[in-house]
Amino acid sequence: MRQQVLQSFSPFAGIAFALVALVNHSAKADSVRAGSGSYSLNLPADCEPLPETIFSTPALKGATPTNQWWSSLVWEKYSQNLFPHPLAMNCNERGLAVAYPGSGIVGAGGHIMGGGIGRTGDFVISHSEVPGFPDTRLADYSDWFITAEFRKDKAILRSTFGHGSPFIFNRISGGNPVLKFAHQPVVWSGEEGDPTLGVTVRGNHYGIYGAKGSGWNGIKTDSFVNRSSKGYFTVALLPDAEKATLARFAECAHHHVTGTSFSAKPLNGHLKTEYLFEVEAMEGDGKDTLFALYPHQWKYSEVALTGQSYRSVRGEMKLAKGQGFETLVPIQGLLPMLPAEGIDDRKQLIGYLKKEAAKLEMPFADTYWDGKFLGKLATLSGVAEVAGEEDLQKLFVDEIRRRLEDWLIASKGENAPLFYYNERWGTLIGSKPSYGSDGQLNDHHFHYGYFIRAAAEVARLDPAWAGKWGAMVELIIRDIASTDREDPLFPHLRCFDIYAGHSWASGHARFGDGNNQESSSESMNAWYGLMLWGEVTGNAKLRDTGIFLYNTERTAVEEYWFDVSTTNFPKDFPEVALGMVWGGKGSFSTWFSADIDCIHGINWLPFTPASIYMGRFPEYVKKNHDRIVEKREKGSDYNNGWGDLVVMFNSLQDSQMAVDYLEKNPDCSLEGGNTHAFMSHWIHTLNRLGRNDRTVTSAHPWVNVFVKDGKRTYVAYRFGNSVKKIKFSDGFEMIAKPGMTVNTSTE
Repeated sequence: MRQQVLQSFSPFAGIAFALVALVNHSAKADSVRAGSGSYSLNLPADCEPLPETIFSTPALKGATPTNQWWSSLVWEKYSQNLFPHPLAMNCNERGLAVAYPGSGIVGAGGHIMGGGIGRTGDFVISHSEVPGFPDTRLADYSDWFITAEFRKDKAILRSTFGHGSPFIFNRISGGNPVLKFAHQPVVWSGEEGDPTLGVTVRGNHYGIYGAKGSGWNGIKTDSFVNRSSKGYFTVALLPDAEKATLARFAECAHHHVTGTSFSAKPLNGHLKTEYLFEVEAMEGDGKDTLFALYPHQWKYSEVALTGQSYRSVRGEMKLAKGQGFETLVPIQGLLPMLPAEGIDDRKQLIGYLKKEAAKLEMPFADTYWDGKFLGKLATLSGVAEVAGEEDLQKLFVDEIRRRLEDWLIASKGENAPLFYYNERWGTLIGSKPSYGSDGQLNDHHFHYGYFIRAAAEVARLDPAWAGKWGAMVELIIRDIASTDREDPLFPHLRCFDIYAGHSWASGHARFGDGNNQESSSESMNAWYGLMLWGEVTGNAKLRDTGIFLYNTERTAVEEYWFDVSTTNFPKDFPEVALGMVWGGKGSFSTWFSADIDCIHGINWLPFTPASIYMGRFPEYVKKNHDRIVEKREKGSDYNNGWGDLVVMFNSLQDSQMAVDYLEKNPDCSLEGGNTHAFMSHWIHTLNRLGRNDRTVTSAHPWVNVFVKDGKRTYVAYRFGNSVKKIKFSDGFEMIAKPGMTVNTSTE
């Protein structure tokens, strides 16, 4: 199932890959060199150890994937609930419990919840010769499908399933397939001994497809056994209880999906992504399968749909048939910093910058809080640059450099700050860790995204620094977003769920509601950093991977965290956003606070030039802001809590309100990762140039287009030393000089 794909690497990657031999053959070494940096092979005192056992089969080689929808399978003896929508399931000692949670979705009480699963589900796929399996193991995986193996002696059951698929494909040996139902189902198609049955249990409809020549017995009980099995069978979730539907699914039921893969590339201002299913026909010679697309997919695809669909906690999933499909998503242009046109009161701005420069002597913290500080410095560097304050910019960049270099070297006997590589799990852990980034592998993309963006800012100004320290920076990148499916040190795209379109924060996903992600905006920050690093180091592969991750996750944020088009949240859900997306639910909450500023704001921070994506739907911004003000304890008095973030978010649709607030409160309270300098620059940029215009794209990724009073302003940043003609989708053209160029449509 794992795909063999040829990859291209940056000039630094060869150094990093050369480290593999050192890891494998120098186990007694304290550290491994990577360019001018190094990483430790010894568990730091501040880090919790990872589990000794990984529940995978011996045949499965390479770094273990974590932070996926199915990760509890490799962390536990069996698994927690898994949510390969539209289905849900869990692995237990009896086999694979299967259910359809879409039939019971409600949105009341601040949470979007689906129907339950439990240990019995609607039914359990079992083995005739095994009353209880000792464990379940990951046997295979591809981009959004997995195979779970249940084995006891010679009795083996292997079940293959994945996102979007209504099918569960099964291989069995040493006995016969058994389906144990929660209670006796209604059989509405087929007779005793038939290979194909249509059944309904707990109001959910399924097709049961035995191999040709086999037959299901016991159909008047709650336990079906398939006799004369040829070693394979399939069950399918059906959209209805029609015999025509049962027959339509039968056409693909024995086309086993053995692999899934994607490819993506920027194309004329859009991101073209192809999703492919690899099929083995157990009967016949067809290659088609049936698959259900999430809203962030079908809204951007021209694939032919069957007209049938499923409900899910992500919204309606629409059914299609074929070997795959394509999406075409408009690319949101980005800038490394906002333009000088956003400077209103230069004297005040310089005062803000100097205030931050006086606070540089901060002690080292853990990877999250030191990361936030590095991110703050990277943003301040850009503000200082467009303000013409070279000395202040140098202070910020020198501090980034100093701190990063300390993090990127693991000295003998050192505990922190450094990075430690765990060979068993294939992961790079920063010490000091926080929020379970060590023993649970949580939040790596949240933490490391700040480091990557800060390193890109240094490299933008000092390419020689990248040559020295790039090997370590790219090891950090590979931990969260390795582009190589055969990377010997790290899993491919660790944190990102390719089919669901967004990242997952938990390394283990050991929750009844599956995996989760709270701060979608910190995930976006990581992909912004990846884009920047790829650009400044000349690594088009990494830059384009960043474009794919940023723009795909952007669509997921718009659909599932914000529901900007009001098509996905249930009608009885009272909120306008989610704080957390889980595999099996959506939650208006956070891990750390019930305050409404935090529930919304955790999906906004850190505010950077890349936060412009949140303004693509200004009418939604207004709806979101107005609901917050309605519920905030102090209403429109923003000088408390995370009121600064509320103001900055609302400025995406009402910049004058934000200008007025900052004029009255020039020293307003701030969230810990924010600064008055960037707050001022952000607000005044939007006030002078206008809202983000999502209707205009460009093949050059480093642009922003603003619109105010019918006039468009085009901003382009050009890396390197040459000029370039930039074309926009509305026909406007401009010559971009090195650095920042700003033109208006009336010039």
